[in-house]
Amino acid sequence: MLFLWLEQTEDPELEFTPRGIVAPHLDYARGWPNYAAAWHAVRGIERPDRVVVLGTNHFGIGDGVVLTELDFETPLGRVGRDRALLDGLVSRFGRPITVDQLDHLPEHSIDLQLPWIQHCIGDVPVLAALVPDPLRPMIEDAETERVGFDDFVAGLSSLLEELGGRTFFVASSDLSHVGPQFGEPRPVDEQRQADVERHDREMMGHFLAGDPEQFIGAMQWNNNPTRWCSVGGMTALLRLAKPEVIELIDYRQARDDRGIAMVSSAAMAIG
Repeated sequence: MLFLWLEQTEDPELEFTPRGIVAPHLDYARGWPNYAAAWHAVRGIERPDRVVVLGTNHFGIGDGVVLTELDFETPLGRVGRDRALLDGLVSRFGRPITVDQLDHLPEHSIDLQLPWIQHCIGDVPVLAALVPDPLRPMIEDAETERVGFDDFVAGLSSLLEELGGRTFFVASSDLSHVGPQFGEPRPVDEQRQADVERHDREMMGHFLAGDPEQFIGAMQWNNNPTRWCSVGGMTALLRLAKPEVIELIDYRQARDDRGIAMVSSAAMAIG
């Protein structure tokens, strides 16, 4: 049903060919408008050599970046890992980059992008990375047993340059998480929604400027008060893709009827 809607939607008025997108990882029932908006911008692009999906580790134990040596399976079939890219990163970082790969089993931020990749791009190898929040320091003991954010981005950037070809990036990203479900004392009302949107748009403005240090600096200065869960993936996207242009396609808030929880998300294209 979502894919049928995608087929019928008018083309977004982008003046560039996307080299990556920001798309939500909220469940489809609540996040479908931004899934459709982000992925529709991808239709018709030249098939890349690989897709790098930068997800969030919501429930796992890994303190650093987590890759998996396994393929993925969706209702549309198997999604193969990018063997060259994965082998290069394992060779560079060793066991710490995959030691927590079981974290991928319960994680949805990668899985929910894969059918869209299959439908909109086709059969293409994927590197799936769970990226930590660079605003949070690693546990001291983990620094030698896990791969940190900066080391991963530098290593991946170098390897992509060595391998060449076209890489498409997906930052699987939800934004604010507010309401009692996320520890706030009061239900989400219209005023809270408006305040969250104001904050979201301010932070998105820093992201749309294309400067990763500006974006992460703004998040650090604000102490991420509305709990954006994907600062790591979005910052990595900026550093890896080095976009010349970023366009906000859509912004949405998903609030339940009782105001127990609200999650915001965005659809963006980078070129």
